[in-house]
Amino acid sequence: MPRSILSGSLSTPKVEVMVDMGNPLLNLTVDGFLKIGTVAVAKTAAEETYSVIKKGNISHHKFDQSLKKMCKEGAYWGTIAGVYVGLEYGAERIRGTRDWKNAMIGGALTGALISAASKNNRDKIVIDTITGGAVATAAEILSYLT
Repeated sequence: MPRSILSGSLSTPKVEVMVDMGNPLLNLTVDGFLKIGTVAVAKTAAEETYSVIKKGNISHHKFDQSLKKMCKEGAYWGTIAGVYVGLEYGAERIRGTRDWKNAMIGGALTGALISAASKNNRDKIVIDTITGGAVATAAEILSYLT
């Protein structure tokens, strides 16, 4: 049975956290989930803070709603990132090469899976598949430029 090890380091402005699940696919998937999930939580926290400042007060009920929304958004976007990273890694392993095409495959399959899981119609699933592949490919190509 694999052991879980959580380790981390903090240096400005980058935070690295590595979770060792005993399998590279699981490691990358959990890492993607945690990183993007954390970004989604931070985004939601910033939006909710702005809302509270704009209104000028906060109730216990609003605070609870904000926490629930942060958890929901973090889990949703973390799951999408985990699926994408896992599919991209799978494409890399199957194809035997590491290039932008893996990002395209991972993005397209993630777009299709998330859209189908959301019970969208066939046309919307095709559009989300194309969008997922295009966005992932563009992000990968941009990472080559920096």
